[in-house]
Amino acid sequence: MTTYARIIGVGSYLPERILTNAELEKMVDTSDDWITSRTGIRQRHIAAPAQLTSDLATQASRHALDYAGIDASSLDLIILATTTPDRIFPSTACLVQERLGAPRCPAFDLQAVCTGFVYALSIADKFIRTGSAKRALVIGAETFSHLVDWTDRGTCVLFGDGAGAAILEASSEPGIYSTHLYAEGQYNASLTAQGYVSEGCLQGGSGFTYMNGGEVFKLAVTNMSAAAEEALIANNFNVNDLDWLVPHQANTRILSAVAKKLQIAEEKVVQTVAHHGNTSAASVPLALDTAVRDGRIQAGHLLMLSAMGGGFTWGSAVLRF
Repeated sequence: MTTYARIIGVGSYLPERILTNAELEKMVDTSDDWITSRTGIRQRHIAAPAQLTSDLATQASRHALDYAGIDASSLDLIILATTTPDRIFPSTACLVQERLGAPRCPAFDLQAVCTGFVYALSIADKFIRTGSAKRALVIGAETFSHLVDWTDRGTCVLFGDGAGAAILEASSEPGIYSTHLYAEGQYNASLTAQGYVSEGCLQGGSGFTYMNGGEVFKLAVTNMSAAAEEALIANNFNVNDLDWLVPHQANTRILSAVAKKLQIAEEKVVQTVAHHGNTSAASVPLALDTAVRDGRIQAGHLLMLSAMGGGFTWGSAVLRF
């Protein structure tokens, strides 16, 4: 009998502070019209000074556990995708594990930037398919505002903070059909936060996000749509079988271009970027939870997740909710 990994719970958390485009107009040389017309973003949530990635991840995880109706002590695995961990070590996943009360199960962080949640979902799926775990918590969480230069109008308007989580459980019924992951390091300089820590101090760069917007746009559209098409072909689905595309929320232009390339109606594309901005690894699970909570995504719907991030990394997952 084939064992599948099926999502039984979702959750998310957004910091209380909302930073609007009108506020950004007072900080840098930009305008609400410019930001909205080019990105579709109207606001983003920003973590409080004392709020860490683990704080956001813990809240999102608790919401997912409540949705699933299970206790954290029953988890066999925790994977946390993030670019902004609390510490150099231990992993933020271990910090979340302690707060949730999920002793002894393996817990680790994963770094694939905006594709992080899809990468983590793929790993958890394989743990469950092979019988190494029966229940897994997969989290995407970021305090990406820590990596933003608030004097750089080209990047500071794009990013926000947040967390999303999903509970996977072993099932005889199809859940995750397949995942498809890729990376191409030759584009590492096109989207990066340069620097490293030595003797407790940042070395070799500013630590702020740099992006070659044109190259990122072109490759995001090409790679996200190609990964989605591969997942459909691998499972003998076509685009008309999909109920929802849940993509990485980078900006509305990328989402529209991916939808056009896949020939899927934009009405079937979950879009939260206007209210969340780009939350990196939290982007896909935040969009997923939002669409589940507002009733768009229903039990039995066929979903396509697709994302691309720095590295470049990219990937897709096709699943039955």
